[in-house]
Amino acid sequence: MNNMNKEELVLMLSAKAKVTQVDAKKILNATLETIEKTVSKGEKVTLQGFGVFKLQHRASRTARNINENKVIRLPETTIPVFVPSKIFKEQVKNYVPEPLFGWDKML
Repeated sequence: MNNMNKEELVLMLSAKAKVTQVDAKKILNATLETIEKTVSKGEKVTLQGFGVFKLQHRASRTARNINENKVIRLPETTIPVFVPSKIFKEQVKNYVPEPLFGWDKML
């Protein structure tokens, strides 16, 4: 399984949207910055058919430091989370990966 980085995403966006890579990068950066700022203020960002970016509160809790075998107290915190939409989940669930090394073409 390959991982796509930001540069590869920019290449795909520019090809699909038929815009320059410079414009695609500006659009992607503006989108990500807008999502970050909006969620940082405690607001949700909902992209219909894709998912929701939001903050999630985690209460303080106890945990165990296994290296020292001590109980430690973890403070409460707020973290950003992404919740995929039902449509997105279905697409991932129904994904069939391409065979590695093109074995299907060799048979």
